[in-house]
Amino acid sequence: MKVSIGTKVVDGPWGGGNLFVKNLIEYLKSKNITVVDNLESNDIDIILLIDPRKDSENVTFNHVDIANYLAYENPNAKVIHRINECDERKNTSNINQFYIEANKCADHTVYVSSWIRDLYLSQGMNSVNSVIMTGADKKIFNNLNRREWKSGDKLRIITHHWGDDWNKGFKIYRKLDNLLSTNKWKNKIEFTYIGNLPKGLNLDNTNIISPKHGLELSDILKNHHIYLTASINEPSGNHHIEGAQCGLPLLYIESGGIPEFCNGFGVSFNDTNFEIKLTEMIDNYRHFREKIKNYPQDSIKMSQEYLKLFSKIKNENSSKNINNLKNNLLIYKLKKYFKKLYINNHSYQTFYNNLRRIYLFIKSKINT
Repeated sequence: MKVSIGTKVVDGPWGGGNLFVKNLIEYLKSKNITVVDNLESNDIDIILLIDPRKDSENVTFNHVDIANYLAYENPNAKVIHRINECDERKNTSNINQFYIEANKCADHTVYVSSWIRDLYLSQGMNSVNSVIMTGADKKIFNNLNRREWKSGDKLRIITHHWGDDWNKGFKIYRKLDNLLSTNKWKNKIEFTYIGNLPKGLNLDNTNIISPKHGLELSDILKNHHIYLTASINEPSGNHHIEGAQCGLPLLYIESGGIPEFCNGFGVSFNDTNFEIKLTEMIDNYRHFREKIKNYPQDSIKMSQEYLKLFSKIKNENSSKNINNLKNNLLIYKLKKYFKKLYINNHSYQTFYNNLRRIYLFIKSKINT
């Protein structure tokens, strides 16, 4: 089997989507599955569409590229569209309908939570679908050598995010930071934040650490006792999964798909009862410390479900309609010719890549 995944893996600290691709590729290759990140060959069996927007330089193809490939190169390939993004998460208004249009190239849609599946179905998405929940790498994120909480010590709370959007939960993180300045809490708990912060936000009572990844991140997580996530309308996320796999009970917001990953392994809260629920977590810490040892989500379980899906749909008949997505043959051949020219001309490709980076940087500044 040959699988093409529409994004390049980025080394270093990055978002959860990058970690998903990295973990999936590692598993597929361990099963002798050929994995590529392009549509250059005509023998691809499965195409996994990650992001049709091409807003990031590591995205290698979108739904139009897939439609062209199916029309002019290989009509037998099957397409799976993984959806892990929505307007509700970023307070935008152009993502959902664009994803619904892009989804027309798909034979099957994978949602990362039931919450985001129901959201898209309510807005007109119409395709065969399933839910495959995300997991993290247990070789890195596990509870080996984890620091235990001793009576009398401060309870150490931690969270981490790559993104700096306010919906990542900074309203709650600021509230916790303010609690740490009070006599009631300052000698009971401490809070560590790993990652990027929104401009203008100061967390004066919080330990701030720059973005980390891999074993360095895991070691820091294991040196804490509770994992906090306050991310609003998060379809899945990876941060709380990494915390849970490191053995940290979860203090989590009742929003988006987060509860699906956290129910039974900690205490939930909302905007109005955070301090009450923090107390509840402390009172029941030992109970949830035992429960979290059996946290079920990991990247192997996730990847097994994807491979099972790939094998299932590989030989199924396709009913998708790509006529409104594909370019005409002349435009397709011109695009293919110039792409080949760019690849064979390194200096031109370097110029093109640099120009695209500048464009993406300017676009991000305009959007913020």
